[in-house]
Amino acid sequence: MTAATTDYSPAPGPAPVGRMLLAQTAFETRMLLRNGEQLLLTVVIPTVLLVLFSAVDVVAVEGPGQRVDFLAPGLLALAVMSTAFTGQAIATGFERRYGVLKRLGASPLPRWALLTAKTGCVLVTEALQVALLSVIALALGWSPHGDPLTVAALLVLGTAAFSGLGLLMAGTLKAEATLAGANLVFVLLLLGGGVIVPLTRFPEAVRSVLELLPISALSDGLRSVLQNGAGVPWADLGVLAGWSVLGLAAAARFFRWE
Repeated sequence: MTAATTDYSPAPGPAPVGRMLLAQTAFETRMLLRNGEQLLLTVVIPTVLLVLFSAVDVVAVEGPGQRVDFLAPGLLALAVMSTAFTGQAIATGFERRYGVLKRLGASPLPRWALLTAKTGCVLVTEALQVALLSVIALALGWSPHGDPLTVAALLVLGTAAFSGLGLLMAGTLKAEATLAGANLVFVLLLLGGGVIVPLTRFPEAVRSVLELLPISALSDGLRSVLQNGAGVPWADLGVLAGWSVLGLAAAARFFRWE
């Protein structure tokens, strides 16, 4: 008499890493889109600012075309910052505080895959933001120029720079400090990063410092391509690449999971 064999179907064990990565990315994206505060930060605020400042002569703009031709590139840069830096820093900071990251880090999902899923969530959200803002800007009379590949390179490097800084803040500070700091940085860079106020309005000594910020490089790079039809803005790409390397390297070195 032979012993009966048990056939487990499906076979027990972790799913393939690729499937876990896609599932975690979809989960992170759903959580972000269900969060009213983050949705306000990432979608509503840039949209309202685009419509408001395009319609009302509140700040002086520069360059050819209509007001929206100056504002649209800057607010695309703001959308990237709000998602990759501010929203990601706050969400990750509170996940770290409540032990979510610690528990996920002990799951079959590798830690690098968890951070990759968060980056994937950021990219999906940014794609929705860029599409929405572009449709609204086109309806307001926006006439974009330039090479789409150059625009994509600026957006990707901007995302990498802000993601590194956001994860660095979330992984080293307390959640409350991250919440306050990320929102403060958002407001300061909105006002002083060339998003809606041209950097030429600032004193030369201040402007030389502001031009080295990632938001300034991203907004100016997008504006030079989309508004002025310029070629590759190598200087702006270099600034963004530098911030990407520094931010991601620092986040990898100093990020604490609990």
